[in-house]
Amino acid sequence: MKRIPFALLSISLAGMLSLGGCGGSSSADGGQLTPATDQTQTDSAQSDTAQAGVLSQFSATDLDGNTVDQSMLADYDLTMVNVWATFCSPCINEMPDLGELAQEYADRNVQIIGMVSDVLNTDGSINEEQVQTARDIVAQTGANYTHLLPSDDLLGVLSQISYVPTTFFVDSEGTQVGSAIVSAQSKEQWEQTIDQMLSEVQA
Repeated sequence: MKRIPFALLSISLAGMLSLGGCGGSSSADGGQLTPATDQTQTDSAQSDTAQAGVLSQFSATDLDGNTVDQSMLADYDLTMVNVWATFCSPCINEMPDLGELAQEYADRNVQIIGMVSDVLNTDGSINEEQVQTARDIVAQTGANYTHLLPSDDLLGVLSQISYVPTTFFVDSEGTQVGSAIVSAQSKEQWEQTIDQMLSEVQA
């Protein structure tokens, strides 16, 4: 798998610093994501280089203790995956908007899922106190969509995320669409981004 070019990553992080984000989301190993150089959209050239199958096969547990896998993607043309952390103010601040967007786009074959990056103990086990903190944040922000906990199958994805929030998109088969966005965005910006990604998968 291709490594993220350092220059490309640097441009992404510059955008993140100007728009809001937090460092230190994960320290796991493996996997790749391609960050976007433009925080509001990606072009077709970037889409061509996006990693295929980033979520094509996985098993994980959600915040409610349910086991989920790649089949949760099958009924949607587009899934927006928002990686966040309980310590990250920009993450939490955009979650009410994401909750609204999840409802507004449900009838357009789009779903939003969260991935909580900071609920692991140093030995790799799930920290139940942190999970409860994540549940409380979800309840307070109205981000009432599925939130995944880290699993062995997701460590490859999380290992490539140094800043949160990081958001990426996949199609119904778990293939990445476009490039990852390393920043928080306004609701209006997310609407533009989702519409663009949706047009790519429905073309």
